Amino acid sequence: MNKPFRFKQFTVQQDRCAMKIGTDGVLLGSWVPLTNKINSILDIGSGTGIIALMMAQRSDAETIDAVEIDDNAYEQSVENFESSQWGDRLFCYHASFQEFFEEIEDKYDLLISNPPFYTDDYKTKDTSRDAARFEDALPFEHLFIGVSHLLSEKGKFATILPYKEENKAIDIAKKLGLYPQIVTRVKGNPNSEIKRSLLLFGYDQVALLSDELIIENTRHHYTTEYIELTKDFYLKM
Repeated sequence: MNKPFRFKQFTVQQDRCAMKIGTDGVLLGSWVPLTNKINSILDIGSGTGIIALMMAQRSDAETIDAVEIDDNAYEQSVENFESSQWGDRLFCYHASFQEFFEEIEDKYDLLISNPPFYTDDYKTKDTSRDAARFEDALPFEHLFIGVSHLLSEKGKFATILPYKEENKAIDIAKKLGLYPQIVTRVKGNPNSEIKRSLLLFGYDQVALLSDELIIENTRHHYTTEYIELTKDFYLKM
């Protein structure tokens, strides 16, 4: 479980992080739409730094910042950034997101977050894992308030959430003047329930583009769409 996770263009050490590399982070980093107008990116709650590294691979953005509260995860992010080929564009702040957005006056063209959320109704004995995993460590309200402070006028915010939390997140975002522009709902296989929602928010109210992504046709037999999405990262795609 603690082995380095090797992607096509970089390697992620994860032995000191409560939350290991998972499908959600790779999905979000692969899915988020990027344009050449994006010059500054912030990864909120970087963990291993995986999403910031994906943004460095996919974009020419000059500034790719991350913020991480956990001591060990922060150190691991820095280590992973420095060992990558994009170390000069990657920087991690050691702070809570609340502290960060109250102190930073910069605006970002893209904010991206694979936030903590409830995956079960109970907590474990591992407080680091719980903080990384449970939504009360960074409530949606705090997340969206921070996003509204830091987002540039034409900026976008991308996130991945449990499908059951989609409407709650959209309602909170709307109160802060942020509107869903793209949503992709993710299913594990054709017969499973929708598990995740990939969401892109912005200040402009536009017609919502929505679609569905299925990861596998059968166990370990990935769909063409999923392969196409992640092939620049996973070694075996």
